[in-house]
Amino acid sequence: MKILSYMNRTDDYPKLGILHRERNAIIPFSILDIDYPDMMSVIEQMTHAEFERLNLAQTAAEIPTIPLNSVKLCAPIKKPAQDIICLGINYAEHQAEAVSYEKGNLSPKASYPIYFSKRVNETTDYGDTIPSYPDLVDSLDYEAELAIIIGKNAKNISVEDAHKYIFGYTILNDITARNLQSRHHQWYFGKSLDGFTPFGPYITTADELPLPLSLSIRSYVNGELRQDSNTDQMLYSIPHIISELSYGFTLQAGTIISTGTPAGTGMGMNPPRFLKAGDEVCCEIEGIGTLVNTIGE
Repeated sequence: MKILSYMNRTDDYPKLGILHRERNAIIPFSILDIDYPDMMSVIEQMTHAEFERLNLAQTAAEIPTIPLNSVKLCAPIKKPAQDIICLGINYAEHQAEAVSYEKGNLSPKASYPIYFSKRVNETTDYGDTIPSYPDLVDSLDYEAELAIIIGKNAKNISVEDAHKYIFGYTILNDITARNLQSRHHQWYFGKSLDGFTPFGPYITTADELPLPLSLSIRSYVNGELRQDSNTDQMLYSIPHIISELSYGFTLQAGTIISTGTPAGTGMGMNPPRFLKAGDEVCCEIEGIGTLVNTIGE
């Protein structure tokens, strides 16, 4: 099931719905008498009975729907409760291109996952513009990533039980200012500028994508294929990530974990090819959807 947040032209705030499986259309939660103010409330409070009601509705033949092309798709979680947890260098081929670009600032082989956080005041909606900060950034880059949404508080979770704590998955484009990343010798600032987290367009619930995941993950710039890999190439698995983090701190319901990007980023090209104003960036993950944004002035 794909759960989404959307706005009609006359709406003052986003509404919640699911994608109909056989139509290019949305089934509003309200049609099924399910009422939540936002996606975080859904993650924290939705009952099993409500989940099943939505699940059955997504294939219903006679149910009222709203055409998908008549609404604005909003980021499913607009204001994350905490910084997003990110993995660095979680695909071997991206590790090679990153080490080459950083020229000695990165270890060629890490023995453990590299975790860092990304500050997000607000995620960026499908179709919205990503600011380019021309006075601050000279090397704007894209990173298509699979993001995990934690469904309930997780503490001291075994690898075998990790799947029970996943609400679903979505796409995150980990936009990065490479010059800030290199200059400051850390990733927080260069990845956390306002507007640097395109996110969505849907959350695909975990029951639709059983572990271990093997999903194609790609990105395009102006229609040109840049990244082309599969989530089965991750160095550290989703259960490993959830379990390891949970033994250090509680992963609260609604926590977002972005699992790293494959090779094919702008910094990995020879010479590097960074984003510029007017570029269209498209990130897609099999079973989840496509996230499209344009670079602004």
